Amino acid sequence: MSTQTSHPNPLAATPFKKRSVVSNFIFKFDETPDGKPQVALFRRSAKVSTYQHHLAPISGSIDPTDPSPIAAAWREISEETTLTPSNLSLLRQGKPYTFSDASIGREWTIYPFAFKLKTSADERQITIDWEHDSWGWHDPLSVKDIPEFGGVPRLAESLRRAWFQYDLGEQPSKILSDALQTLATDTQSGARQMAGYALKTLADIISAYELCEPSEKWWRDIRFAAWHLWKNGRESMGAAIMAALLGALAEIEPLLSQPGQSALTFHDKVLAILQNRISERQRTNDKISSALTSYITKTFPDVSPLRILTLSESSTITHALSHLAQNSSTPLDIRILESRPLFEGVPLASNLSSSLSAPDSVTTQPQHTITLYTDASAALASSKVHLVLLGADRIASSGSVSNKTGSLPAVLSAKHVTSNQAKVVILGDTEKIALPGEPSEHVIEDNDPTQVTSAWEAPDNSARVKASADTFSKLRSSSSSQSISGVKLGVSNTFFEWVPPSLIDTYITELGEANVQDIAQNSSKLAEKERQIFGSL
Repeated sequence: MSTQTSHPNPLAATPFKKRSVVSNFIFKFDETPDGKPQVALFRRSAKVSTYQHHLAPISGSIDPTDPSPIAAAWREISEETTLTPSNLSLLRQGKPYTFSDASIGREWTIYPFAFKLKTSADERQITIDWEHDSWGWHDPLSVKDIPEFGGVPRLAESLRRAWFQYDLGEQPSKILSDALQTLATDTQSGARQMAGYALKTLADIISAYELCEPSEKWWRDIRFAAWHLWKNGRESMGAAIMAALLGALAEIEPLLSQPGQSALTFHDKVLAILQNRISERQRTNDKISSALTSYITKTFPDVSPLRILTLSESSTITHALSHLAQNSSTPLDIRILESRPLFEGVPLASNLSSSLSAPDSVTTQPQHTITLYTDASAALASSKVHLVLLGADRIASSGSVSNKTGSLPAVLSAKHVTSNQAKVVILGDTEKIALPGEPSEHVIEDNDPTQVTSAWEAPDNSARVKASADTFSKLRSSSSSQSISGVKLGVSNTFFEWVPPSLIDTYITELGEANVQDIAQNSSKLAEKERQIFGSL
């Protein structure tokens, strides 16, 4: 009988060191009609502590002082290439993941990001530091996780998470890319409309995906497409988008295990689920509108006229107030804040004036009143109001509500002016309820400062205002601040702000009235569904 001597691996008894790192893939696109992409990979030097001489993206640890992974990404790019937001723009983020490398005793959590050079000239600004010996451009589809390629561990896996073209194929990828661009630049639609658009996009992606029987690859690719729609479109509206997509995917998942399906049968069943959910969305608005009418009938039985303060443009509010007018004899006195900088309150007033009008009426005495106010007039507009009606782009698990900036001053004004008699009601479907977490963790959307400054250049403004506006003329979309003669000058254009639950009287959804406890329960259920659908990716 022979014996063998075992030599234990010294790393096996040592707990792996855990590190969270960013992996930043920098892309350029050929100036041709098809815009062929190339990704920059950097040869790690002998001076770094791990994976010397391997190809890698710009990577580095997320430091305790970094406020977020994306902040760490920008810091690492600046340190290792000298590039800044003036040269680069964020293309998209990839879903983080974790893996272990026993050869060096590390457990890595990777946060992938894809960036793109703004111009061809910006390539010349890349200056590498001591961490790399050289760099070059590569076809992203040629990047492989094989020893012959010479990359760091899971290089292709990290790239694929940010560059979905690797897995989805050409046509589905184009549909997804175009949709993400549409979502990112849409400053007119509300969260509900964007969620409906995301559902339609997912259906289009599945239609364009190569016809196949249910498979792990198909399910993984479709879930990743949905994840990108959630995270890389308009993340400030992401709660509604995510909830709509999760609901659809949870309904699709059981189809994967049904035996004996042809590829065509499976394909048709999936699309039928999505189409049904898209069609059902209108009925959700009807339910919310009926719930609001019931609440008002119960809460304000003898009020005439009913004075309502609102702001911005919400399809849910438009539908609900139209329903209220049609199903109640109570005259409405609606005050609408104009909602700078894009004046969404103006189309809300116009749409309501059309839907509340009675073209066949012979009376010359108007039943309803709609008045537009400047945002600065919130206190004046609050005089004697009974109800502050707000939409919601996001409802935190705590009950705090993210809505168009100006919402909090409107609520505070109404509560003060009416000696706390005005009711504050949040109108929105349960899709708006977000995953558990603090409101402070939510993305802050600071938009193009020229949306604010362009109003200063209006012909009717005084010469002083127009002359002063020139001072800000260099504040373009690439930056919201600049240094002029030693003074940092900035323009804030934050679209959304939070209204705390302590100022909210009730929430009205398609399920009826809700309170903070109901919101928290819905948030917990959503978290479980998110783990079920996206957790294994």
